[in-house]
Amino acid sequence: MSNVTLFNPSQTPAFAKNRTSLSPIAKALTGGNLGGGGKRISIKGGVFRLNDGGKEIAAIEDRYLDVVIVNAAPDISRVFYAKSYDGEASAPDCWSADGKIPSADAHNPQSTKCEGCPKNIAGSGQNNSRACRYQQRLAVVLANDMEGAVMQLTLPATSIFGKADGENRALQAYARWLAAQNIDPSEVITRMKFDTKSESPKLFFKPMRWLTDDEFPTIQQQGKTDAAMKAITMTVAKMDNVAAPIAIPGARPKAAPVAEEEEAPAPTPKTKKAKAVAVVEEDEEPVVRKEEKKPNAVPKAKSALADMVDDWDENE
Repeated sequence: MSNVTLFNPSQTPAFAKNRTSLSPIAKALTGGNLGGGGKRISIKGGVFRLNDGGKEIAAIEDRYLDVVIVNAAPDISRVFYAKSYDGEASAPDCWSADGKIPSADAHNPQSTKCEGCPKNIAGSGQNNSRACRYQQRLAVVLANDMEGAVMQLTLPATSIFGKADGENRALQAYARWLAAQNIDPSEVITRMKFDTKSESPKLFFKPMRWLTDDEFPTIQQQGKTDAAMKAITMTVAKMDNVAAPIAIPGARPKAAPVAEEEEAPAPTPKTKKAKAVAVVEEDEEPVVRKEEKKPNAVPKAKSALADMVDDWDENE
């Protein structure tokens, strides 16, 4: 009998690890279209959930999760659903990658421009909100598995905007705080934790430690991968392989949905109609950077969660 060695896709040699995208040969043999599908982190229900191709793989009981941000969409996107959100993955009717005009592949554009769109007016959504929602797409890796899967994280407006409250910072306030000290988000481990006072899923961000000199090149490489590009350019529906809805000419849009990462706030009592208040981004005062040494912290051992993420890669 001859000895047969079974192929193990998880035992990746060094030359393959250094490749950031598939070759022209691979793209040609796959028909030039590898389709959607990808790994992402959802914050539905105030719980960190790991999804792969639309299926929930695991739910994390901890109220926080440590990650490294490897890439981010250059613009805050917008997304609109004509039908009420029912808790299941569904494709948006209209969406914009840059927050200025509907994307070319938007199924049912509501206007030629986001500015002046009837779905971008206070009162077009539930409880005097806007029917078209803001979103920020990030590409992240788990802090204890930096060489593992790159995942998409899509944040709602409540996790993007808002004034800092002590160490509790929404994404933009966190990024500005880092920038004031000449720190790039990809240079540190970031802890995401839920705001326990918020009725809908809302995250705060804080730095935990600097990356080591050995870790940083890995993060730079991860930010250039195909998975990272998908994470910052594809909608949640595309990541989950959800087909776009069939167009019905003349169909009248129903009430605006509640996005997966957001829950509808409690209905307001019937009193006087509240006036629409424009959201104003508040700048923080720059913080003077104190010179401090980068700690040579030793990365934590892989957790069961990291092992689970590694198992995903065996099927790719």
